[in-house]
Amino acid sequence: MNSLSISIVIGFVMGFGFGVGCAMAVIYSIYTGGYRKAMEDSLREEKSDRYLQLLPKVQARLAHDQAKAERK
Repeated sequence: MNSLSISIVIGFVMGFGFGVGCAMAVIYSIYTGGYRKAMEDSLREEKSDRYLQLLPKVQARLAHDQAKAERK
């Protein structure tokens, strides 16, 4: 292999590795920030209006999924 091929391979590996690594770091920070906020909201004494609106929908969906799993 000549030096051009080595440079291309190193550039590709470094670019792909850092590109995917940075993207994963951003996605992870967004996920953990959202998860942390959701946990804080769920532990509050007074529930938000949005939480109270979505709770029956989530419970209905969970019941539907559980009934669907029991049928299988």
